[in-house]
Amino acid sequence: MIQAVRNAFTLPDLRKKILYTFLILAIYRLFAHVPVPGVNATALKQLFESNQLLGLLDLLSGGAMANFSVMAMGVYPYITASIILQLLTPIIPALENLQKEGERGRNKLNQYTWWLTVPLGALQAYGQAVIMTQMRGGEPILASFGFRDAPLTTVAILITMTAGTLLAVWLGELISEQGIGNGTSIIILGGIVARLPQNLLNLIIGQQWLTLVVFVLVTTITVAGIVIVLEGKLMIWVQYSSRTLGQRGGRLRQTRSVRTHIPLRVNMAGMIPLIFAQSIMVFPSTIASYFMPAAGQAPQGFVQTMAYWVDRVFNPQYTIYWPLYFLMVVFFTYFYTDVVFQQGNWAENLRKQGASIPGIRPGKRTEVYLTEKVRRITLAGALFLGVVAILPWLVRLVMALFPGAGGVTTGSNALLISSTGLLIVVGVVLDTMRQLEAQLQMRHYDKFLRRGILG
Repeated sequence: MIQAVRNAFTLPDLRKKILYTFLILAIYRLFAHVPVPGVNATALKQLFESNQLLGLLDLLSGGAMANFSVMAMGVYPYITASIILQLLTPIIPALENLQKEGERGRNKLNQYTWWLTVPLGALQAYGQAVIMTQMRGGEPILASFGFRDAPLTTVAILITMTAGTLLAVWLGELISEQGIGNGTSIIILGGIVARLPQNLLNLIIGQQWLTLVVFVLVTTITVAGIVIVLEGKLMIWVQYSSRTLGQRGGRLRQTRSVRTHIPLRVNMAGMIPLIFAQSIMVFPSTIASYFMPAAGQAPQGFVQTMAYWVDRVFNPQYTIYWPLYFLMVVFFTYFYTDVVFQQGNWAENLRKQGASIPGIRPGKRTEVYLTEKVRRITLAGALFLGVVAILPWLVRLVMALFPGAGGVTTGSNALLISSTGLLIVVGVVLDTMRQLEAQLQMRHYDKFLRRGILG
């Protein structure tokens, strides 16, 4: 990996792509420190120290929500819009036809995602502001907010935060087009890694040595498990009846019974299921926050009572949240894997290439066989992702059994890098390194071809 990075910096075009990626990240982090008008920084800090739900939102915003900046929502509304369109695509024939139209269809779907991001961003911005005003303990976090009391200020805050989301998505697309890696994932990764030095320094200053040792150990084991699962493959052998290798003496050379394999990954979905699950788990709490009673007051009426219980179910401060989160991750792992596998159309492509799996009829039988294999190996990947997602809760339960581990128990609420963040970091790094190595191989191959032609 280190060697690949060193080799990339020796090539001017790849070096330019890498430096461009870092420049975009620096711009994003700069905007992440620009707060919206009227924010009380002291009250905001106290709120984040006492509420875990905001910590989950802060993860998807790349750390920007802790400052309640113009980037407070990050790419979260765009991710939500993508989820909605993916869920609607198999249901609406027009969207399904667009998906099959190649690059033109993908561009149109991406345009629809952008359009849907705007109202979702405005809704999410209002929800976050309402959460800020209702969860305050003493001093108000927003000096003035509300369409009745301060309509102009409220509209300005909503427009600014929605524009910040669109800017974050645009910066991500710039990375995807002109940099290295998936732009949206890189944006999230930058925010997660940016908080690591501060979390580490807090543990050292507080002399929480037991907490630090436990987290380093858990992090090391988790990273090893993530790499094994993300890189795990099931090899399916494929046989070609005949393949043309080239020409010799004006005649085509062919060989029979050429065997190769197709790799089926244990986790085809990567870290997407955790992002999807977090997005869905956060959404009900956001909606419920509109109807929650004021702090310290009991719920009155059916609507406030329902909002109160929805908040209890989808709030990480309560135990029921974590088993539900585990099930959501498992579900989205299977859902996204099925979407990716069906889009690949592997059985049809093998048939067109004159290939077959030994002992399996081409066509429908091959499709059924591959689907069964994918779903079996996905079980291991789905369970692993589910365990990674609820790892902070599991660490907290285990360490609570040991006397004198109070520092670890409380510290597990704010891991050096959260388990979800750790999976995102490892997954994005591995994906980026694959793209970097592919770029190196392509340039090496082009260089080899040029030498052959010129020679």
